[in-house]
Amino acid sequence: MNPAVGFAAFIAVSLATAAIGFYGLRISRTTGDFYVASRTVKPWWNASAIGGEYLSAASFLGVAGLILLSGTDALWFPVGYTAGYLMLLLFVAAPLRRSGAYTIPDFTEARLDSKAVRRVTSFVVVAVGWLYIVPQLHGAALTIRITTGLPSWLGSVAVVVVVCLTVVAGGMRSITFVQAFQYWLKLTALAVPVVFVLLALAGNGVPAVSQPGTNPTSLPAAGAYQNISLMVALLFGTLGLPHVLVRFYTNPDGRSARRTTLIVLGLLSVFYLFPTASGLVGRVFAPELARNGQADALVLLLPGRLVGGTAGELLSALVVAGAFAAFLSTTSGLVVSLAGVISQDLLGSSVRGFRLAALLAAVVPLGFAFLTDSFALAGSVGLVFAFTASTICPVLLLGIWWRGLTDAGAITGMVTGALLCGGAMVTGTVLGAASAPGWLAQPAAWTVPTAFAVMVLVSLATKNRVSPSAGRIMSRLHIPERPVATERSPR
Repeated sequence: MNPAVGFAAFIAVSLATAAIGFYGLRISRTTGDFYVASRTVKPWWNASAIGGEYLSAASFLGVAGLILLSGTDALWFPVGYTAGYLMLLLFVAAPLRRSGAYTIPDFTEARLDSKAVRRVTSFVVVAVGWLYIVPQLHGAALTIRITTGLPSWLGSVAVVVVVCLTVVAGGMRSITFVQAFQYWLKLTALAVPVVFVLLALAGNGVPAVSQPGTNPTSLPAAGAYQNISLMVALLFGTLGLPHVLVRFYTNPDGRSARRTTLIVLGLLSVFYLFPTASGLVGRVFAPELARNGQADALVLLLPGRLVGGTAGELLSALVVAGAFAAFLSTTSGLVVSLAGVISQDLLGSSVRGFRLAALLAAVVPLGFAFLTDSFALAGSVGLVFAFTASTICPVLLLGIWWRGLTDAGAITGMVTGALLCGGAMVTGTVLGAASAPGWLAQPAAWTVPTAFAVMVLVSLATKNRVSPSAGRIMSRLHIPERPVATERSPR
């Protein structure tokens, strides 16, 4: 790829993101605008914004790379990412919106009437957010190096700078416009090149770049335990992602939250058709990328290899723009959610506190990204899902659906899940992917049930600590709102 093409694509998407973000600044005035867009975001806008922030580096680059490496075993990733939203629709979306909270710590404090639970939840939410931001910065570093030849660190720094500008400028309302635009850009950036690649293959026969049918790797097939554990992580982890959950607070009511989730399911299902197709084409026509450690760059390189010429360069530029949209949208969603938590707990619930918290939320993971090396993007994000499923998910599900949850049970369960899953992640990283046993490489199958069990058992042992307001809060979570006049008024 011509470096100028990649650089121009990056500049174009960054300028578009900044322009849309600053447009949002014009209508971001109140604290509610910065935290939850004053709870006025309609389902289609919100669904597009959720798709924008949820489809991260792991989805845009990592899924195709994993399919290139592992074939059909990697299809569990797009299936799990999408099915997790069905779980969200069934168990979390509407009750969480009815809670009236701004953040997940707000919800746990109100539900359990405990400042200690709030502090532990805040710590876990920030840890999850930072763990999730790091792979986005790694993806940006990979993309800038592959497409422009510039130093990798420039990609990470550029993403942090653009995100900070847009988030600090307009908060949640501004980011909603940005992320909705970025979803459709990402979908276009994957769909159009895939269509052209398939047309080129149909018209020209087999290219000379490689021999069809070449097995790209000798990786063993994943066992039943790994697949089950991965699905547990993806299904339950989606229920605890802070940057996704905070978007439901922006809906007008619980009914809108459910409608938003249904639309997201459709948007995700359409999107994942294209990285899957890219991965399958890559297994046949670009298997050498798996052997030379460039699997995650497959969608960036495929148009130039199989289409070529000016058309290939233009398609490559579109893919690069989509890749940076993925890094920017997910990182901005995470920064918004973390800024809400940090500002409320440490800096005061004000616009100024939100802006300072946003800077802190973005800069800290940048330091971690500089200190760590990128590995398989989808795999690294899968571990973050496992951590989330072992910590935030149990307290949300039990807090919404079980009146008997206590503050002691919630704290003990979250700490247990964090220690077990975090310990497994660290140990597996130290041992290396080739040496780590499966139960460490994919810990969710045992850490998630353990966290749930500890939370339930400790709550049963501390029944006297059930919040006196539990009944009232549970009623608020589960009794549907009456339709309001503004929802029936003509648009």
